[in-house]
Amino acid sequence: MKEGKRSPEPLPAATVIPVRDAEAGLEALMLRRNSKIAFGGMWVFPGGRIDPGDCDPAHPEDELATACRAAVREALEETGLAFRPEVLLPYSHWTPPAVAPRRYLTWFFLAPAPAGTVVVDGGEIREHLWIRPAAALERQRAGEIELAPPTWVTLHELSQQQTVAECLTVVRSREPERFETRIAVGPEGPTALWHGDAGYANGDANAAGARHRLRMRADGWSYERTV
Repeated sequence: MKEGKRSPEPLPAATVIPVRDAEAGLEALMLRRNSKIAFGGMWVFPGGRIDPGDCDPAHPEDELATACRAAVREALEETGLAFRPEVLLPYSHWTPPAVAPRRYLTWFFLAPAPAGTVVVDGGEIREHLWIRPAAALERQRAGEIELAPPTWVTLHELSQQQTVAECLTVVRSREPERFETRIAVGPEGPTALWHGDAGYANGDANAAGARHRLRMRADGWSYERTV
């Protein structure tokens, strides 16, 4: 970044992680975004920017409730699925690195998928699929799909559960985790660092000690966590 150049002001956003039980195990709904818009070409969960109208006038200070309303609205617009706000569980919150060209402060919510047929517009959203989290990670490793780090980490966590009920139990038992990303760049590729990692404070991926990071190497990504 050039001297004096300021990072763009981050924008609030919200995402729903729709999950369902299938014969092969837990599946999540993913969408492929148009290559000409933000996160173009990537496979993501339904979601988008929080609009002023998403705020409840009676509780304008309630950030989580506002994000939940935005997530429900965006999911309906992008997939045609009508989620009830009360079923959305706060899952995580993501702050991108300061060097990101477009910065979104994003709440992720987990929710069982409601009944209905997924319908995408073919414009902003080009495709959709229900996929097992582990299968999505394998497709990313094979170069068949592109994922952003928050999506990758979420899929990695979801791959540890086999049913919607298991996912809901895990999420209800914990506080939503906040991830504020720092990027360290090395000869093998970039590494995303998060709270608790020994290199987080200085952005040093070579620092000895605890690990909480995503290594994004050309031959495959790997999540390391010892804290």
